[in-house]
Amino acid sequence: MTQRHLTILTGASRGMGLAMAQQLLAEGHDLLCISRKPNEVLAAQAIAAGRACEQWPQDLARGETAAARLQTWLQAQDANSLASVTLINNAGLIPRIAPIDDIPADQLVEAMRVDLEAPMLLTAAFLRATAGWKVPRKVLNISSGLGRRPMASQAAYCAAKAGMDLFTRCVALEQEKLSNGARVCSLAPGVIDTDMQVQLRSADPKRFPDMDNFVGMKDKGILSSPADAAARVLGFLQRPDFGSNPVADVRDA
Repeated sequence: MTQRHLTILTGASRGMGLAMAQQLLAEGHDLLCISRKPNEVLAAQAIAAGRACEQWPQDLARGETAAARLQTWLQAQDANSLASVTLINNAGLIPRIAPIDDIPADQLVEAMRVDLEAPMLLTAAFLRATAGWKVPRKVLNISSGLGRRPMASQAAYCAAKAGMDLFTRCVALEQEKLSNGARVCSLAPGVIDTDMQVQLRSADPKRFPDMDNFVGMKDKGILSSPADAAARVLGFLQRPDFGSNPVADVRDA
């Protein structure tokens, strides 16, 4: 039986997530994509390439639902048919760009659930379901430079990404003690020209002191395209030393 590479990817319907999904299909991977909405272009590409691409419409603010479903789905897979299995926690969002006391509680809750709670739950489900598998297992968490430096009016996003980095370090310590432990890394992919950047550039400058910096990066043309960023991230994921440093930067990719 020909072995296949399986990748589970969140936030695959647009931006860098979509670019990663398209590039993975082109490289012959089978995909399970977990996003708010399916992407018809991605589905058509999978059919044309003869690859499996299952898309689950899922609000990751309900991460426990996605995690339970993922664990059940993985337990039904034939591990002997696989050459590798990878989880990429890519989905993310930012709440209203404002000081913490001016952000509605429901937005804070949703952001922390999507940006930190869901990756933790999905990682736990992934590791639990694949614990007995003999194939290489990887977990890539998409972090941010904002998880490594503070910024006014970005408290929730910064805190979630900082939490993701430390969570990844902890899981890496746990997995390195196992005979076939997963290789785990939290990667900051750089500044990418996505909808999130539009949101940052459109913020109220009175509430977001760093807005001009984001406008300047766009004006100077220094933002990476989603496709270029995806290629660097996937190249990093495929390196033999992936996971040797559990918290990495795009400059390492």
